[in-house]
Amino acid sequence: MLKLPVPRAIASALFAASALLVLAGWSPEAGAGGAVKVQAELGQGVLVPGKTDKLYLRVSLAGLAPESERKRPPVNVAIVIDRSGSMAGRKMEQAKEAAILALERLGPRDYASIVAYNHEVELIVPASRVAGVDEMAGDIARLRASGRTALYAGTREGIRQVRKHLSERRVNRVILLSDGLANVGPSRPEDLARLGREAVGDGISVTTIGLGLGYNEDLMAKLAYNSDGNHAFVEHADDLVRIFDQEFGDVLDVVAQDIVIEIECGDGFRPRRVLGRQAEIKGNHVRLRLNQIYGRQEKYVVVELEPPHARKAGAADASVAKVRVRYRAMADGKPYAVEDSAVVRYSRSIQEAEASINKKVMAAVATQIANERHERAVALRDKGRIKEAQQLLKDNAAYLDFSAQMYAAPALKELSKKNRADAAAIAKRSEWSKTRKAMRALQHKLSVQQKY
Repeated sequence: MLKLPVPRAIASALFAASALLVLAGWSPEAGAGGAVKVQAELGQGVLVPGKTDKLYLRVSLAGLAPESERKRPPVNVAIVIDRSGSMAGRKMEQAKEAAILALERLGPRDYASIVAYNHEVELIVPASRVAGVDEMAGDIARLRASGRTALYAGTREGIRQVRKHLSERRVNRVILLSDGLANVGPSRPEDLARLGREAVGDGISVTTIGLGLGYNEDLMAKLAYNSDGNHAFVEHADDLVRIFDQEFGDVLDVVAQDIVIEIECGDGFRPRRVLGRQAEIKGNHVRLRLNQIYGRQEKYVVVELEPPHARKAGAADASVAKVRVRYRAMADGKPYAVEDSAVVRYSRSIQEAEASINKKVMAAVATQIANERHERAVALRDKGRIKEAQQLLKDNAAYLDFSAQMYAAPALKELSKKNRADAAAIAKRSEWSKTRKAMRALQHKLSVQQKY
């Protein structure tokens, strides 16, 4: 962390804020013993006065691996299974197998419930401590597919079951599986987004798994995004077991929850927007929340800033941002606070400014900008403007190729190939449903840095 001289008034304010956090139970000195490492980095460390109109700040949160796998956090999970008529046959059998195998990974410290829904909601296994899987497996095995799809009501019941044993010491998660359109009860993406926000307000994330080509990917993605959950598109039922296994791998690997990221931008550095994530921007302050961080994973936030243009070359280093991250560690249940800061130097040398570019930060910026364009391409295709959507994706691929070379980022090259493939695929009307679902799943994954 870079340390700068701090004026007495600011130092007093920071001291007072730290004191309040200590009184509230937050430990600002606990970063080394906690579960999350924070790093604030800039897209470039040197600016030429009047020559730069955008500066990017990347705040990364790295989840530290648990000291022992045996110390994984207890889980409070509801598995919500679509049993409408379209799930009949192989889909239903694979869904049941996936759910049973997932439950077998749980133990006596965990709580689980099973909810099934068609046009009605049925509580198969009420939320209870996992004493054994045999009885639950028998109840799941008896599920049969029929009827329509009350997805909203099924999800709401799963959330209600998790709330029964809600605890900041547990990973609170709903895992929703559906293969069809919500045709009973609330069915707009905005309805499910609102439900997701209500869930995450209680510390509950909802993971959505869309099976086949008949579900509404906008609805499922919005529910996951607004609750800080995962989202997956599973084209073939035979892949359900693998996806459930990956999802439970995430659930069992949470190291921190209730994460609050607060960014105070320095004098003259104005935050314009946060790329890929929802955030609150007030004046020179940025605030956003994440529900959880996983071990051995890095999540990040990219903030686009407008730097001041009046600073003269040769002036002292300028403070761009001070970052404070508060979270609760799963290992001990204690609250922690970790901090970092970012500074920039001014120079008249364009060469010096170019040499200061942080390739890792700018690769993340390119990823998020390309993802926004990818989303706009879907919107154009939805309006029937196929050629415009194709051109946007081709231009996006060229931008990614350039960025991959500029920032030595092979992942951007792979993303470029995906954009070119999508440009070709969106013209095939018979495959648009499949292509659209895959595009939405990729967009969600890139926005929130989903592990699988």
